[in-house]
Amino acid sequence: MSAQSSVPTFVYIGTYTRGTSTMQGRAEGIYVGQLDPTTGALTLVHTTPGVVNPSYLAIDPRHRYLYAVNEVLELDGQPSGGVSAFAIDPATGALTFLNRQLSHGTDPCHLTVDQTGQYVLVANYTSGSVAVLPIGSEGQLHDACDVHQHVGSSVHPQRQQGPHAHSINLDPSNRFALVCDLGLDQVLIYRFDPSRGTLTPHEPPSVSAAPGAGPRHLDVHPSRRFVYVINEIGSTLTAYAYDETRGTLSEIQSLSTLPPGFTGTNHTADVHVHPSGAFVYGSNRGHDSIVIFAVDARTGRLTYVGHESTRGQTPRNFGIDPTGTFLLAANQRTDTIVTFRIDQETGKLSPTGHVANVPTPVCLKFLQPER
Repeated sequence: MSAQSSVPTFVYIGTYTRGTSTMQGRAEGIYVGQLDPTTGALTLVHTTPGVVNPSYLAIDPRHRYLYAVNEVLELDGQPSGGVSAFAIDPATGALTFLNRQLSHGTDPCHLTVDQTGQYVLVANYTSGSVAVLPIGSEGQLHDACDVHQHVGSSVHPQRQQGPHAHSINLDPSNRFALVCDLGLDQVLIYRFDPSRGTLTPHEPPSVSAAPGAGPRHLDVHPSRRFVYVINEIGSTLTAYAYDETRGTLSEIQSLSTLPPGFTGTNHTADVHVHPSGAFVYGSNRGHDSIVIFAVDARTGRLTYVGHESTRGQTPRNFGIDPTGTFLLAANQRTDTIVTFRIDQETGKLSPTGHVANVPTPVCLKFLQPER
């Protein structure tokens, strides 16, 4: 679908509904908006209330179901968070609750659906574990069929006393799961078997980040040859060469996400590659900006382009619409989602003037309706 399409794109917004020791939760649940493909205006059209801390979302490959983590320490009397399943109304984008399962770890903060649409893979932050949950024929979730507990620590005395799995992504081949563990300073690599729903530590089982970097999120380049990891504690972005046949990562370079001379406190959050593959973007919480890098298509190396203020505080997450026209920044602390237009030649961002008010926005996922 081209950028000139007149069909609005649905935008699903994950939030915090409950406060924690480190953040407030002011939202009602999952919000659904429509993105105007011409102007970039985001209009809220639905709210799905009663979902506890649906901080991260994932949509299945056939766009029939949405899955949300329930980022809590305890659920249903168990020391675990959860994963909730919803059916998507293809006409309106509205969600219907299906069921919920335990995530088999505490504070799940990221999840993904495999390319066959048969499994949800979830990362549990506080417990430092990952799990695989089978998907039923009607989109409902079954109890986990595989769970892996990470072990170890790294150098930061507060943030890295134990493992903290912060994200889990499947590579484009659907053969390897790449897990950023902030507490271990590693990107762990698992072989994924979609016929059984199992994860097996690969050989080598991980690639190490710089001590104290704190790997958080990653994105895979459209060429499938490069992976970009954003490091929360170190405020850096690392480029890796990726061999999807062997399932190996080799570091190319690591760059600061901050401008020279910045001395304040900062924690990075999210990273996305532009659909064209020409640019990589990362979010800074503290500097409250999006950093922009240009990508060398041959080598995967990054060149600094600039920074753009997110016009709010704590851009926990951001998203690029499927056409690559707009970037939406979710400012968690100031309850806004700000739309920027992307310059297709330079990668630079220009605010459109459109700002949507959403309580504690944390995650943005796009879905283009079939017409």
